[in-house]
Amino acid sequence: MYFKFTFCPIILLLWASLSFAQNVNVVIHGAASIAKTDDNFVCVTLDWWPAEKCDYNQCPWGKAGILNLDLRYGALINAIKAFNPLRIKVGGSLQDNVVYKVGEVSSCPNFMKREDDLFGFSQGCLSIERWDQLNRFFNHTGVKLTFGLNALFRRNESQTEKGLWIGDWQPQNTRDFMQYTISKGYKVDSYEFGNQLSGSGMGAKVDAKQYGKDVIVLKNLVKELYAHPETQPKVLGPGGFYEKKWFHSIAY
Repeated sequence: MYFKFTFCPIILLLWASLSFAQNVNVVIHGAASIAKTDDNFVCVTLDWWPAEKCDYNQCPWGKAGILNLDLRYGALINAIKAFNPLRIKVGGSLQDNVVYKVGEVSSCPNFMKREDDLFGFSQGCLSIERWDQLNRFFNHTGVKLTFGLNALFRRNESQTEKGLWIGDWQPQNTRDFMQYTISKGYKVDSYEFGNQLSGSGMGAKVDAKQYGKDVIVLKNLVKELYAHPETQPKVLGPGGFYEKKWFHSIAY
């Protein structure tokens, strides 16, 4: 791997300017803060991309994706622990392609390159064994976990409008996944509903009114399965670019 630096001319220009400048004394009054960063400001995403993900003749992901990441790597563990705690989002571009191997889902396919599918990959799968491994890792490092759910499960892409996914979200796979997660005592701080499905979308989109309807289904599911309000994960969404017309049409 190599890095290409493009800021050298700027540094040289600044050096040239400063060489002709007068000495300046700068005084900083640190008695009072003017702003405070929330603990949730720093967040790291563990993405689903497989090693076969390539752009511009480079395939940089290697084994950095969720399904391939070495969870025993000491430097990674120490780096996460140092934030105390670090919020980690499990999700990203392919999260709406992921099924969870629990309940009625019996097969667990790997992501395969397929140009006609969302982001160029077929449906992939999170096995229960890998979910167990990830949670041991999360518990060991003390992270706050946000899990990105598949919000396109059992929907179909519109035949008349490219990128628009239609139909009601089917929550059964998520229900089974949550029930297993609860039975194991795994802590999830929040669930994100879909990846950037608002407005024009990022590869895929859902109508605002339909999205709002489905979020209500998810919220009710969380309330049902997580009986105690103090332990209920938050429901997040839509997590996409702001487009006024879409956001003003959504109703929860």
